[in-house]
Amino acid sequence: MVKHTSIKTVLGLVAHFDMQLEQMDVKTTFLHGDLEELVYMIGYKRCEYDCCVYVKSLDDDSFIFLLLYVDDMLIVAKSMSEVNKLKSLLSKEFDMKDLDATKKILGMEIHKDRALGRLCLSQHSYVERVLERFNMDNAKPLSTPLCPKIDDEVKYMSKVPYASAVGCLMYAMVCTRPNLVQVVSVVSKFLSNPGILHWDVVKWTFRYFRGTTDYDIMFNKQQSDPSIEGYMDADYTEDLDDKRSTMGYVFTFGGGLICWKFMIQSLVALSTIESEYMAVAEVAKESLSLTGLVKELGIQQGGVQLYCDSQSVIYLAKN
Repeated sequence: MVKHTSIKTVLGLVAHFDMQLEQMDVKTTFLHGDLEELVYMIGYKRCEYDCCVYVKSLDDDSFIFLLLYVDDMLIVAKSMSEVNKLKSLLSKEFDMKDLDATKKILGMEIHKDRALGRLCLSQHSYVERVLERFNMDNAKPLSTPLCPKIDDEVKYMSKVPYASAVGCLMYAMVCTRPNLVQVVSVVSKFLSNPGILHWDVVKWTFRYFRGTTDYDIMFNKQQSDPSIEGYMDADYTEDLDDKRSTMGYVFTFGGGLICWKFMIQSLVALSTIESEYMAVAEVAKESLSLTGLVKELGIQQGGVQLYCDSQSVIYLAKN
């Protein structure tokens, strides 16, 4: 299944180069579980960094991309004629349904404004369904995603769908809501034995959902070729449970966020500099993967600009 990061990266290219974005669906996918013959995609190369992304270089030096997610396919190219050629090729091998221009993928809604060179990715409908499911659709909106007070009191709640609610928040966080990454990390710690106050935090987050239903990720046409940029930070011994340091990072491409993460560092840092340096190392590894992906998608980027607010770590990394 194609990675969410790959989807958002390709959408950044769609916005910048004003590419066609089409969608197809394989009917009765389960019937094609075991193929007895080889199906050749002439000229297409499977990406090394995401095995569900296929790329073909065209005669005009442009590219056509094919992204696979179970029975859904995204086809991206500058020329609509190339898109139609690929649709015909797939239809000869499988029973396909042409969904035309992509409006929605994996619960994420896509809104493209060609005149402004802009593409927005949101989960408005998904958020509305989640709020209605947990009876929070009429809750008072809030401006912050996390309740300001959490104590250590834990009580077992057998009748509260805590795990299901956290799972809904987690999917939104993975797709289009990087602003939920920290709170989801916190409430996920208590899945096996949540308390009343943990449930209060989840409901607080749903109220934040209520006030931010229309938030989306926006990709814009850039003045030059889009490039990956990374932003990171670490907090020394911030986790109150085991006194380990936490870190977070985001990567942008084409003006929009494509990748983000918040985590407790696995090693115990003995200083702020150690905590920040371990975060820089983690971000550097992720940047190598992302630059490899965009290179296979036709964007040549020599290096990634990483932003860090610690001068000590910057000097240490350059040493």
